[in-house]
Amino acid sequence: MGHPVTPSPDSTDALASAGDDALHLARELIRRDSTNRGGGDGDERASAEFTAEALADAGLDPVLLEAAPRRSNVVARVPGTDPDAPALLVHGHLDVVPAEASDWTVPPFSGEVANCPVTGVPALWGRGAVDMKNTIAMVTAVVRHWARHGLRPRRDIVLAFVADEEDSAAYGADHLVREHPGLFEGCSAGIGEGGGETIHARDADGRPVRLYPVGAAERGSAWLTLRAKGTAGHGSRPPRDNAVGALAEAIARIDRHEWPLHLTPVTRASIDAIASALGVDRAPGDTDTAEALDALVSRLGVAGGLIGPTTRNSAAPTMLSAGYKVNVVPGEATAAVDGRVLPGAEDQFAVTMSELTGDRVSWEYAHGSPPVDAPVDSPVFGALRSALLAHDPGAHVVPVCLAGGTDAKVFSRLGIDCYGFSPLAQPAGLDYTKLLHGVDERVPVDGLRFGVRALDTFLRA
Repeated sequence: MGHPVTPSPDSTDALASAGDDALHLARELIRRDSTNRGGGDGDERASAEFTAEALADAGLDPVLLEAAPRRSNVVARVPGTDPDAPALLVHGHLDVVPAEASDWTVPPFSGEVANCPVTGVPALWGRGAVDMKNTIAMVTAVVRHWARHGLRPRRDIVLAFVADEEDSAAYGADHLVREHPGLFEGCSAGIGEGGGETIHARDADGRPVRLYPVGAAERGSAWLTLRAKGTAGHGSRPPRDNAVGALAEAIARIDRHEWPLHLTPVTRASIDAIASALGVDRAPGDTDTAEALDALVSRLGVAGGLIGPTTRNSAAPTMLSAGYKVNVVPGEATAAVDGRVLPGAEDQFAVTMSELTGDRVSWEYAHGSPPVDAPVDSPVFGALRSALLAHDPGAHVVPVCLAGGTDAKVFSRLGIDCYGFSPLAQPAGLDYTKLLHGVDERVPVDGLRFGVRALDTFLRA
């Protein structure tokens, strides 16, 4: 990485055309409903077939792979000019979370372009506009741009646009890694969702500062099933070992628990980079205790949101189930807990959950994926930074650990260093995080054009 990029022919006009193509592709992808309701209830085939056709138009040979009917994945390899260079994975997911049309200003699968009510700028509306059909469209538009102008990247690029990221990845990335690992031969690094968008902050003197977080780590997912057993009986003569009471006590302990600090190298690098970008003075020991760190994060203002959720493990009770009639004491009660685990804190999480659940309640993993991290001093991270600064020179690029998870957890099993990089210019006033899985999801049209330019620069570095 870091090699000079040959300018595209008539680069300004050509990339403007690629931006138009990205908007077109994103609109068409949004119009192909690929809602994933979980538990195997999903259908990505229409989106996958459309994407495969768009890639075939660029002279590629995409393959469609399904772990189950209509749970479609698209994989294609773009050949590079240097056969000795390690390949790069570019992954994204075709599925989207559900959208209730009655809650939206515009129909969620219409792909409508209309002004954003917050910023006044033209935006593309629809489920998947941010998460993450926009990125699949931008990457595909860049590849089609190269085909039109006879351009090639330096290294092979493997495109993997997958199903089921919004649930367990069983029909998507996990299936590909288990059953088709040869498709990713030679990939040493990868990019996907989880970074590259503009965060508008203020420095210590109140001046505006633009930050671009790049994901270099993720908390692991620990989705748990808790189970309490007791003696079933009549509600008028309740047994002493009521399963509902035992489970409720365990859930209350989990909900109240204050997890201790656990700062990973990526999070420490993130704190240092953000504080430096904002000109926030540091004090000795400002990350040594929860109180000191919370005070520091508060001083970082809106940028503190990039750090706060990733300084500890977490466990959120989310579901409860017990009984079938009000006057019958059930013999079993169950609950679900959404746990998130930092790199290096897996043992702490397991030990703590056993302590919190106690003797009466058992727990097991309903689904788990490991935490991951990648080096922030690598040539790849340097190239990501350079690509963003090439198109926004006054900005600051900072590494972050993601509070949630992406398919990076799966692809990392192949030894791939995965980074969150879906470049997107966001105007001030638009809260990017609230649009993820939210009502009226939308992306600025100019943000898509910025993403095309940044991706072209990085992917040909």
